[in-house]
Amino acid sequence: MGDHHPTSDGEPAGLTKPSAARIYDYLLGGGHNFAVDRGVAKRLAHHVPHAVRAAQANRAFLRRVVLHLMDQGIRQFLDLGAGIPTVGNVHDIAHDRDPGCVVVYVDNDAVAVAHGHLLLKGRATAAVVEADLRDVGTVLNNTTVCALIDFDRPVAVLLCAALHFLHEVDDPAGIVGRYVERLAPGSYVAISHATADDHPDLVKSAIDTYEDEGIALTARTRAEVQMLFTGLHLTSPGVVHTSQWRPEMPDEIEDSTQCLSYAGVGLVARDPS
Repeated sequence: MGDHHPTSDGEPAGLTKPSAARIYDYLLGGGHNFAVDRGVAKRLAHHVPHAVRAAQANRAFLRRVVLHLMDQGIRQFLDLGAGIPTVGNVHDIAHDRDPGCVVVYVDNDAVAVAHGHLLLKGRATAAVVEADLRDVGTVLNNTTVCALIDFDRPVAVLLCAALHFLHEVDDPAGIVGRYVERLAPGSYVAISHATADDHPDLVKSAIDTYEDEGIALTARTRAEVQMLFTGLHLTSPGVVHTSQWRPEMPDEIEDSTQCLSYAGVGLVARDPS
């Protein structure tokens, strides 16, 4: 893995705590990260050889799911726990096909949000909001969110590589359910989530690496990830290894377990007629 450098002129003064968003950015080859993040990412890649592959698989899923949902008529995206909107993120994917798509990113990392404001400056249909996805009411009632997202029309809520940073006490399934309550029929929820089902020792190393830095990480089983879709109609192919969710070139998938994650998409069912 080559050297990465932040886009700012230097390291922020006093920055000693890494963030999951910036670690992920480094693993994807991005430049919006700092020495403290790169150190953790390099340790992670050393202990977990699949770490970069897993990050890339998740980002590839994001691209596929955005394009698929656009095929279903979705033109509004609410990306929760979005991290830094760079390296092929939602607004690039959606606006390349339809510049009128609305994209709102939500993250609680102040540095990631600051980068997001710079990257999205001048874009009328994309914005970033600093908020914690666990604070459902705060997110849904945010003035920027309400100005851009029309919740009377279908919306795609994206939770890609986000919910595994929540403990069970946070009630991730309940959080998803509270977002769903606000969504119009025909909306979708897309989730990708870390698992230890296939490589428990490697994922334990990842959990330990994050927890050494004060970042909680909870791997969940396939059944537990399926529970996150409670109240939604789970669309085909269901909850599968992330690289197996509607792959563009199935023949190129070698070992899907190296994704270290599952993914799925749920539909907010239309009211029965």
